[in-house]
Amino acid sequence: MILALNIGNSNITFGCYMQDGKLMFSSRLFADAALSSDELLFKMVNMLALYGAEPVQITGVIFASVVPALTPRMREALRKMCEAPVVEVGPGLKSGVRIRMDNPAQLGGELLCAVVGALQRHTPPLVVMNLDTAISMLAVDASGALVGGAIVPGPQISLAALVRNTAQLPQVELDARPRRVLGANTADCLHSGVVYGTAAMLDGMVENFRAALGAPEAPVAATGTLPPSVHAACRTSIHYRETLILDGLYAIWQRNARK
Repeated sequence: MILALNIGNSNITFGCYMQDGKLMFSSRLFADAALSSDELLFKMVNMLALYGAEPVQITGVIFASVVPALTPRMREALRKMCEAPVVEVGPGLKSGVRIRMDNPAQLGGELLCAVVGALQRHTPPLVVMNLDTAISMLAVDASGALVGGAIVPGPQISLAALVRNTAQLPQVELDARPRRVLGANTADCLHSGVVYGTAAMLDGMVENFRAALGAPEAPVAATGTLPPSVHAACRTSIHYRETLILDGLYAIWQRNARK
């Protein structure tokens, strides 16, 4: 089986794929930048065991990372865990996606993988979103080329900044949908603003992306940790897939394994 891992700012997600592309299981760990290589190894081995898998079954590994502090430790942990070849997403690896941006090397590996995963399921042009600590939005034109994007704060970090930098705003739970748009107290007002404000921003940005692509019906593919309340408040139809980045990692592995 092929082990695919993505180290994001908030979580380490991973999944195991059979050679025919079937996803056996997927899971996630908190991306603690203080974890040592042995701690990463311990967590991964135990997570594999939870799903009835063993390191000896792994025939290949591919991973992407946007957390420099964890990248070398993950490499070391993977070397200790299995003898399978390890591929890291980066310059020189063939993804099948043309990147028409000023500096393609600046594009995070997880974003490239999200685009690759989205193209397995949707016909371009399309909009791809990774909804995590930051919300990254990418535009793919009709030829399947990545032509640009935008980055905005995610709702969790926006809420944290508001609570931290004001004297009387309370922490609120974002997973639940606000009781009403027009809040009748401070907590409800904050809840409504973050949830419906983020949803309105996403709707507006998608409209702008579609206009820039000249594709008013371009599908929107998304992954990440967007609270369900925000997703439900969006007017835009969003095709959410939790394993979109892992799917892209597996597709890149396949492309490079054939060479």
